[in-house]
Amino acid sequence: MPLSSPASPPGVRPWGWGSTINDNAAADAAALAAEAGARSGVFRQLGTLRRALFASSVGRSLKVLMSSLLLVIIGTSFGQIVLNRWNKPFYDALSRRDLREFLVQLGVFFMIAAVLLVLNVFQRWVVESLKIKLREGVVRDLVGHWMLPRRAFWLSTAGPMGVNPDQRMTEDAQKMCDLSTDLGAGLLQASILFISFSGILWGISADFSIRIGGIDYAVPGFMVWAAILYAGTGSLLSYWVGRSLIARNADRYSREGELRFALVRINEHLDGISLAAGEADEKRRVERHLGDVMAAMRRLVRGWTNLTWVTAGFGWTTLVAPILIAAPLYLTGKISFGGMMMAAAAFTQAQQALRWFVDNFGTIAEWRATLLRVAGFREALTANAEIVRYASRITYTDGASGSMSIDGLEVESAPGRDRLDQANVVVRAGERVLILGTAGTGKTLLFRALAGLWPWGVGEITRPADEAILYMPRGTPYLPSGTLRDVLAYPMAADRFAQNTCEHALKRLGLERLVPLLDAELRWDRELSHEDQMCLAFSRVLLQSPSWLVMDEALSMLEDESLERVIDVLSHELSATSIIHIGKAAETGNRLFSRVLHLVKATTEVPPPAPGSDRP
Repeated sequence: MPLSSPASPPGVRPWGWGSTINDNAAADAAALAAEAGARSGVFRQLGTLRRALFASSVGRSLKVLMSSLLLVIIGTSFGQIVLNRWNKPFYDALSRRDLREFLVQLGVFFMIAAVLLVLNVFQRWVVESLKIKLREGVVRDLVGHWMLPRRAFWLSTAGPMGVNPDQRMTEDAQKMCDLSTDLGAGLLQASILFISFSGILWGISADFSIRIGGIDYAVPGFMVWAAILYAGTGSLLSYWVGRSLIARNADRYSREGELRFALVRINEHLDGISLAAGEADEKRRVERHLGDVMAAMRRLVRGWTNLTWVTAGFGWTTLVAPILIAAPLYLTGKISFGGMMMAAAAFTQAQQALRWFVDNFGTIAEWRATLLRVAGFREALTANAEIVRYASRITYTDGASGSMSIDGLEVESAPGRDRLDQANVVVRAGERVLILGTAGTGKTLLFRALAGLWPWGVGEITRPADEAILYMPRGTPYLPSGTLRDVLAYPMAADRFAQNTCEHALKRLGLERLVPLLDAELRWDRELSHEDQMCLAFSRVLLQSPSWLVMDEALSMLEDESLERVIDVLSHELSATSIIHIGKAAETGNRLFSRVLHLVKATTEVPPPAPGSDRP
């Protein structure tokens, strides 16, 4: 089974190590698509997430939980209607001073309350279970798209949308799922309650009329219209006052992510900071990010304060509004005192259902901000992230096994285009090629172009089908978390390799002292020196024995003794492995190569071949 297969265009799964590097490219189509998605509206974003979730592995569970939530809310609403009707006989008995009927109705109340308690408990369980399943589905979906070949790398160069993906997939996703469940359940319950109690209010006030100038004007169902007018006024005011909270919440989450990233970065580089005595400088950076967070929080506080004028104001008037609305019916003798209390309770339920928007606008703004970040991030992940300002593209094709061809390749970047000094290059099986770069050329971009990470430019790269290609970028090797055996086998499963082959791979690269630690689970990127990490990376190459090895200055980063070991391994155990090394190699490594190519600026003339340039 190959480590990377050219069968999936552009045909590579980078066997990577090193940190993410931002090439300062312009924001690509992923960022533009995400911004367009953010502007496209909440319903489109919700529809996209809904389709993805229902098609996922948790889709069936979500449907069952949502159906259960609907049924329990309907049951609770029916129980509240029964409880509302209980008001009339209870308060009528109280007004008549009928002790026997009072006790009977008190018993009825406890039975209704017991049923509603069971329904409330079950509803809470369903809601919390739904939050868990929603989060599982959202995170699985985001991680699945994020970990598609090359997608995370491209997104990291896509501008603001690629910043802090961890926050978008953890904190933002969790908050969005929690708020979506709470708000969704609340809106569903409010809708059912309004439909239920508006019927009661209509029946109570069906024959209501207003006498003006000696003429009676019929206002059928006036309590329903009063509830709609009352709640509608509050909703419009809440939206007008609190609409800025959406942007302010989104800005706050963005600033929080930047602060957390700064703290994590410091923790990852404590040794370098301490050796450079850079604590004061890092403190200033953290304080700057903290200042941004505090400024965003202050803007948010002002928004919440303004919104409270509306929500709290309507909250206080709600204490007397139901009685004031129902009082005309009682004073005209159309209903009893118990009937007035039932009408007031029904009005309270109806207007509270309609006031859902007023009571939850702050939460809705927070939910909208998290939805904006999560949905926008997903838009970026699912968009065609390969398109940037560069119009031309490198073509990647699958060819016959045993050779790799590079035809008319020019790699494009902001400073210009770079190309090889030979227009058509064919590297045969077992051949070792060194590519030297002149000053100002992008050797790392050439490496990324060969790996399919940088498809911008012209020309065609044909790679051998069904042959393993390992790509070793420059910099510190990437050592995944897990045991040393896992690190050696990465990205394959550790059980594919026998104990003796793992031990041999370590010993050949001078790491025999690590053999007893094969099953130890440590932070190997912190336990080992840079040189040992480089040797461990080549131990991985020896263990996996790829058909092709493409390196970006990997040999030039080794000390003499380690380089000798690597050359000996490449010359003997891996003699059949084809090698392309970009960048200078130490003098002792030059004997490894049989051919030298040069990377030059596309606008310059090809330099004449130096004497003996067929060999380094």
